[in-house]
Amino acid sequence: MSKLVHPDYNSPGELKAFLENRGMAMQKKFGQNFLINEQARVKLIDALDIDENTTVWEVGPGLGAMTSEILKRGAKLTVFEIDKGFAAMLKEFFKDYSDKGKFKIVEGDVLKNWKKELNEYGKPDRFFGNLPYNIAATLIADTIEENVRFDKAVFTVQKEVAVRACAKPDSGDYSSFSILCQWAYDLKPLMDLSGGNFWPKPNVDSRAFSMDIKQDFPRCKSPKTFVRLQRALFSSRRKTVRNNLSGYLNNNEKTLEALQKAGINPMTRAEALPVESILLLSDIVTDIIK
Repeated sequence: MSKLVHPDYNSPGELKAFLENRGMAMQKKFGQNFLINEQARVKLIDALDIDENTTVWEVGPGLGAMTSEILKRGAKLTVFEIDKGFAAMLKEFFKDYSDKGKFKIVEGDVLKNWKKELNEYGKPDRFFGNLPYNIAATLIADTIEENVRFDKAVFTVQKEVAVRACAKPDSGDYSSFSILCQWAYDLKPLMDLSGGNFWPKPNVDSRAFSMDIKQDFPRCKSPKTFVRLQRALFSSRRKTVRNNLSGYLNNNEKTLEALQKAGINPMTRAEALPVESILLLSDIVTDIIK
């Protein structure tokens, strides 16, 4: 049996023909878009900083354009792929790497199965992916909320998701998601990618950014309390921190006590608070509700 030949990952026409010849098609519901800019792909893998000793998770490998580049550099790779047709192609493309124990496919929804993979095989060094727009923020937030931090992550996402992740206080994009990302990681934009860099061409622009684990990670007494508290503070953006915190604690007296100890004006809104202020408030709340 002849070995399956990779399509030209830079050619929309060849990718389309490859899929059609096999009775396959791009699934809009899975947010599938292939990055057809080879220079951008290489730059993204460069940013991932991998070698033969690195373990990597890749989300949404598609037909393996990025996968191929990662494996060429010697890393041990696990990919999460929801599309059964793509998964079957990947098994054929990268059988040699599978036989060497360098490549593995986890089929299904990554949002549902990443924890199982983590519990069974441990945390990889790197987390990577051209993330489907409909799951990007949820996946990143889920890992942080579960207290799982990777040494480095490199993601390509809808531009507005990257903007929210990196947003500063007092900006319209600053949110609970910003707090989570900046609590766990140092963030750095890598490149913007217009729709023309992908096939099929999406109607939105994308941005690639890196997330490096904070070496001086800001600790707190109870990460679970911090995660719940910061979410509660942003639950109603138009309300003051006093109103939102009071709803969380269900006690107005304790709310005022906590805000006073944290040096936070009760009439402030959450979008004005830096990560450090919310961490301090979280520690105070943790002591109060003991």
